[in-house]
Amino acid sequence: MSILNNALSGAIASQFALSAASQNIANLKTQGYTRQAALLAAVAPTAGSNQAGNGVSVSALLRFSDSYKTQQLWFSAASLGERSTAQPYLTQLEKVMGDDESNLSDGVDKFFSALNAVAGVDPTSTPVRQQVISAAGLLAQRINSLNNVFGAQQQSIHQQRSAIVDDANASIAAIAALNGQISSAQASGTNVSALIDARDQAIDKLAGKMALEVNDQPDGSRNVSLKTGQALVMGSVAGTLGVANGVDQTFSLSIAGSSFTLDPSRLGGELGGLSTYLKDTLQPLQKGVADIARQIADKVNSQLASGYTMAGTTPGKPLFVYNPDGTSNMLQVADGFQSADLAFSGDGTPGDTGNLQKLVAIKSQPIAVTGLGTVLVGDADTQLVGKLGVTSQQNKGALNTAQTLRDQAESDWQATSGVNEDEEAVSLVEYQRMYQANMKVISVANALFDSTLAMMG
Repeated sequence: MSILNNALSGAIASQFALSAASQNIANLKTQGYTRQAALLAAVAPTAGSNQAGNGVSVSALLRFSDSYKTQQLWFSAASLGERSTAQPYLTQLEKVMGDDESNLSDGVDKFFSALNAVAGVDPTSTPVRQQVISAAGLLAQRINSLNNVFGAQQQSIHQQRSAIVDDANASIAAIAALNGQISSAQASGTNVSALIDARDQAIDKLAGKMALEVNDQPDGSRNVSLKTGQALVMGSVAGTLGVANGVDQTFSLSIAGSSFTLDPSRLGGELGGLSTYLKDTLQPLQKGVADIARQIADKVNSQLASGYTMAGTTPGKPLFVYNPDGTSNMLQVADGFQSADLAFSGDGTPGDTGNLQKLVAIKSQPIAVTGLGTVLVGDADTQLVGKLGVTSQQNKGALNTAQTLRDQAESDWQATSGVNEDEEAVSLVEYQRMYQANMKVISVANALFDSTLAMMG
């Protein structure tokens, strides 16, 4: 009977192995699926027996997973998310601020060129003086348009960060729920591979939004925390991220009755990338352009106040109105300002250009610009654009590196956990032969049994 039992155990084991192979092949294109295989072990003979053994058993259902490679997958997701979300904003600003037809430098150049043209033609010519006012309006328009782009980007970032928080909360809740299901199923001896795959997918999705630390627990659950240390998931307990919308968004985390205030720029992932871009690039650029607008307005208005108008009156009226709280109208030409109000004369004589020369010289005067320090008026925007270009190129380089790391991490994960069609085809053939061989043994055992009965009959 041992022959029959051995063959029966072999047939059952091969069926189990064939089932695992078929499951792998069925999920050949399933995203995040981890391949499985039956681990076979010989069953030892009973104590005191000199038989070869009692067949074979399936000692475990293997799940081909490497914790290190999975962790690298999550790490690369955070790095890629951090760099990829900021690049579209950087590219947009590069195009806007570097465009030959709409950049701020061109507006500054045309304004001071218009002043030079007055000195080179006739300081009393109304059409030529009107060109200065038109150029001033163009300069104000360039500054306001650029400030509108800054404002639109900031609003878009606020909306995107709120959406990321909502999506992250859904992933956090899913991970906690799966932790509970895995712990319960594992305790009852149920295969939890599919549940672990779903949890790993949820963690990978969350890792793209913020950098994570993931720790395995004895009951099969995984605790997930931010890289800054605050817990997002503890077993089956899920934390909740919060965002308060306002001029400056504030972020918080609540879990198990405790609350924390978060600095989003330190979180990594998409949320960290957007927050770092907002804090280190967009807001300083906006402040830098505002510095340029304010100081040009102050210098031009102050110099005009030192001159004489066409009517010989002094002080001259201010040409620009700077609104520090303005969005679409940060800089404007003063309402009702006329060409005759331009105080170009230094001594009250209509044809004098003494004060006009000093206005022209403003372009070569130094101003203080956020992010640059002290620069010349004519060079300020060029240096802002140059600094933006360097930042964008650095981010592109980091993005390429992050993409390479992600691709490599996915390839490494796939090499261990992914389904290989050729390998599974080989497994199918091998375990099919194993099944057929065991069935042949059963057939032989039946023949021997029948022969024995016939001899006894």
